[in-house]
Amino acid sequence: MELGITEMLIAAIGIISYYAFNQPSLIARFKHWPYMEKRNREYYRMLTAGFLHAGWLHLLINVFVFWMFGSYVEHKFIALFGTLQGSVNFILLFVLTVIMANVPSYFRHNGHPGFAAIGASGAVSGIVFVFILFLPWQMLYLYGIIPIPGIIAGILYLMYSSWAGKNSRDNVDHSAHFYGAVFGVVFTIILRPRLALDFLSSLVNDFPF
Repeated sequence: MELGITEMLIAAIGIISYYAFNQPSLIARFKHWPYMEKRNREYYRMLTAGFLHAGWLHLLINVFVFWMFGSYVEHKFIALFGTLQGSVNFILLFVLTVIMANVPSYFRHNGHPGFAAIGASGAVSGIVFVFILFLPWQMLYLYGIIPIPGIIAGILYLMYSSWAGKNSRDNVDHSAHFYGAVFGVVFTIILRPRLALDFLSSLVNDFPF
C-alpha cells in the first residue's frame, strides 16, 4: 500500500515527537520560543515546533485529527492541481500553516522568556478548516458522538479560540489554533480563488435544513 503525504507527515511527526519525549534538551532547542527567536534569530523554531509534542495524548490527538481530515484534503488538492503540483501544494499548506500559526504569538510574546509552545495543532486546524471550505455542511462529530455541521463547528471553534487566546491560562497556544485555521483557508483560496465562490455556492445550495 502506497503511503500518501498525509501518512508520511504523520510518521515524521510521530517519530520525531517520540524521540523527543525524553530529550528535554531537544525540545528546548527546537520548540517555538519567541524570546529566543528574537534574541538569537532562531526563526526555524516556528517550523520545528510543529514536529514536537508534550506527550502521547497530545501527539495522538493531533495525528488522529490530521489523519481524519488530511487524506481528504490531500486527494482534493491532487484532483484540483494534478499529482505533482497538488502534492507540492499540500506540503506547502502544512509547512506554511505550521509557521504562520506561530507568527502572532511571536509578536505577542517575544519579550516574555517564560512563553514557549510545541505541537502541530495550528497546522491541523488549518487542514480541518480547508476540509470545511470544501464541505461546509459535512457533519462532524463532537467527542465522536454529537453531530454538528462543519461550518457551525468551525465558527464556534474560531470564537472559542479567539476568546481563549486572550483569556485562558491553560498553557495552550489557542492563538495558533485560530490563526492556523484562518491561514489554511486563505492560502488555499489564494491557490485557487474560485474555491471562495464554490464555498458560498455550497453554503446556499447544500443547506441541509
